[in-house]
Amino acid sequence: DARVRGWFLLDSYLPTFLLTAAYLLSIWLGNKFMKNRPPFSLRAHLIAYNLGITLLSLYMFTELILATWEGSYNLQCQNLHSAGEADIRVAKVLWWYYFSKVIEFMDTIFFVLRKKSSQITFLHVYHHATMFNIWWCVLNWIPCGQSFFGPTLNSFIHVLMYSYYGLSVIPSMRKYLWWKKYLTQAQLIQFLLTIVHTLSAAVKPCGFPFGCLMFQSSYMATLVILFINFYIKVSNRPRALR
Repeated sequence: DARVRGWFLLDSYLPTFLLTAAYLLSIWLGNKFMKNRPPFSLRAHLIAYNLGITLLSLYMFTELILATWEGSYNLQCQNLHSAGEADIRVAKVLWWYYFSKVIEFMDTIFFVLRKKSSQITFLHVYHHATMFNIWWCVLNWIPCGQSFFGPTLNSFIHVLMYSYYGLSVIPSMRKYLWWKKYLTQAQLIQFLLTIVHTLSAAVKPCGFPFGCLMFQSSYMATLVILFINFYIKVSNRPRALR
């Protein structure tokens, strides 16, 4: 898309590929490095990191609502070129959404440094690695229009999720974090709503690329399957191990 030409990290896929490769390599090397070492606490780092991601997510959620309202976006199906400056505004927020996915690689690095190996599941790594790469493609070819919906929901979920993670580091706050058990349910609802929204544009098209709609629906379906599997496993664990 000519509107995003020259934007940071978008003109070539190589930086995105190399950052993803470095992420995967750092998991392997980090686990080897930490094998015979005590875990780091990192409490202050985690509070600052999670606060930062919470505020960024809140900004993206708010800005996407305002930008799509300004452009009179059609919730059922929105094409790529009819909203003028509002489309550019949406694309700018979605660039931050793409960039946030490389920042969120730190989720896994913190798990490695704290020796929380049980948290580094296939779902966790798959989700982090693929989202960064998929959103490079989204920003290059479909940086606005129908693409707004998933990030809007996801940014809202991340406000809840990262605020929980940040507060959970503070022992005195843990008893107040009543929404923990609802986070995975909220993520599943998010994926299902995104699939419905994506397919609505296929049922009643408005010019948004059909192949992109099918790919997004298929990818979201993989997340639904993996998150349901995760949810079942967590639900079946003894309470003391949750």
